[in-house]
Amino acid sequence: MIMNRCLVLAPFDAAQLERLRAEMEVGYDSWLDTRELADPDDLADRINDNGISALVIEADFVFRETFEACPGLRFVGICRAATNHVDVEAATEHGVAVVNTPGRNARAVAEHALALMFSLARRIPQANEYVATGGWQNPTSGYADLRGLELESRTVGIVGAGEVGRTLAAICAALGMNAIAYDPYVCEPSDAFDGVAMTDLPTLASESDFISVHAPYTRETAGMLGDEFFALMKPTAYLINCSDYDIADESALLDALRRRRIAGAALDVFRTNPIAPDSPLLGLDNVVMTPHIGGATDETIRRHSRMMADDLLRFARGERPTNMVNPEAWGRRDG
Repeated sequence: MIMNRCLVLAPFDAAQLERLRAEMEVGYDSWLDTRELADPDDLADRINDNGISALVIEADFVFRETFEACPGLRFVGICRAATNHVDVEAATEHGVAVVNTPGRNARAVAEHALALMFSLARRIPQANEYVATGGWQNPTSGYADLRGLELESRTVGIVGAGEVGRTLAAICAALGMNAIAYDPYVCEPSDAFDGVAMTDLPTLASESDFISVHAPYTRETAGMLGDEFFALMKPTAYLINCSDYDIADESALLDALRRRRIAGAALDVFRTNPIAPDSPLLGLDNVVMTPHIGGATDETIRRHSRMMADDLLRFARGERPTNMVNPEAWGRRDG
């Protein structure tokens, strides 16, 4: 393949940029530095004006119009597992290889879910506010008012047995927790992975002390956690969602939280980014929220940079990339 120029708009490790620059011209303009996503029209002009044949993104959108307007584009790399911000069908039609980086943030998201679990169990956000706002006046009051619980021997129910779910299960097992899992794409509930028993969704809801959601958003998982699910949860149980907000039915979740049918929730995903200022979640005292930072680690950037550089260099050598999203596009265009 002729790969003269590459444009990287994703945050990228310096060592991997140097690997690429040894083989091709590389422009680097990370959205983490600009704090802006590329305008689709401006992006097409930039690709064409600079003879870009390879584009690497993380958060930017690449629409059908971009593929139609950029005949010299041969490769689009996505530094994340999700591909819904790229028109893969249009890329395939135009013979453009699309490559992603599955599992690049599995450890980061699993550890963030665990951090949220600890935050709920030990009431860490409330304790911080208690101290920071001057509420700690009596030396014994915090010990009495902010008593928590230990994770050892508790049951964690993991919804989604992909790489994040499996990583979290291993970490929880090391803490002495019991792990069970449900995955809508596993046919046999009797199956197990790494000693973790698969079960059905009602059983997971009723037996878990913490439920952590790591399933992708699909037709099957949309609204999967609804009124029936929350009614089965223990009133002392917590929900953690670092996957997709719409996997839990919003009205059902809000009702369960307001009526204290469950103890609380910790969320890293929301209907909009940033969260809407009138979101009903903001008025609840049993919810912990973080601004969609589950995968935001330096290690995630280093991992996706290495994976993407490996596949881009394979493509440049005429070899099929390992993480090609649209294999049907392979060989559709030459040169």
